[in-house]
Amino acid sequence: MRRGHPRDGYRQKPAAFSYRLFQAVIYTVYLMNLKESVALVTGANRGLGACLVRELLSAGAAKVYASARTVSAVAADITADPRVATLTLDITDPLSVEKAAAAAQDVTVLVNNAGVLAFGSALGGDLDGFERDLRTNYLGTLRVTRAFAPVLERHAPAAVVNVLTLIALAPVGPMAGYSASKAAAHSITQALRAELRSRGVTVLGAYPGGIDTDMLAGVQAEKAAPELVASRIVAALADGQTVAFPDDASAQAGAVYRQDPLELERLLLGG
Repeated sequence: MRRGHPRDGYRQKPAAFSYRLFQAVIYTVYLMNLKESVALVTGANRGLGACLVRELLSAGAAKVYASARTVSAVAADITADPRVATLTLDITDPLSVEKAAAAAQDVTVLVNNAGVLAFGSALGGDLDGFERDLRTNYLGTLRVTRAFAPVLERHAPAAVVNVLTLIALAPVGPMAGYSASKAAAHSITQALRAELRSRGVTVLGAYPGGIDTDMLAGVQAEKAAPELVASRIVAALADGQTVAFPDDASAQAGAVYRQDPLELERLLLGG
């Protein structure tokens, strides 16, 4: 990835449309050249995070930091690639985040994927679990982005990818606390997009539906393959998109949301 001014050596394109409630104006976005990019993926030890690392490598990234709280859990096929560097990172620990940012001063693409899920309804769910979701999914994502913002700006054009969820836009009852934490992450994604775009940093919010990973093990619902979701997120990143619904179910629900946000709420809550 070229260094220097955000417009240096990069093609521009006008965003094709503006999602209601996502973007107040049509932004100019940058087509990201992922070849020679340096990416960092949080929560890279399993599930979607591991698939995102593989997909970025397939897209030609020069280097990928596969970060996790326990780096020994990162898959062997990932660590075997000479372009991969493992990095210990607990996104809920300010000191861990500070150390990671100091160690990875060459990052051009930050992928905030790490997250947790506590099941429970709004009235009956365990508040300790809800607080953990907020600390991780919202504050952890923001903490990491703040730490890496100066690095990304220095290497602009650059990008942040926040892996959110469809139910950030309308909740599912048994996942009320998780939905709320991701709704907060959705809101801060919008704020970051506005604040970082003048610095040459594109912010992509990805809103997948259910994904067939350990997080949803035992949940009887339509779930997309993580490999598919990862490939569509990376394709959206390369295309300079700022919003992505990276699987068939979320794409259909996203179309409903664009037309009538309350209708999506009714569909997901069964009202």
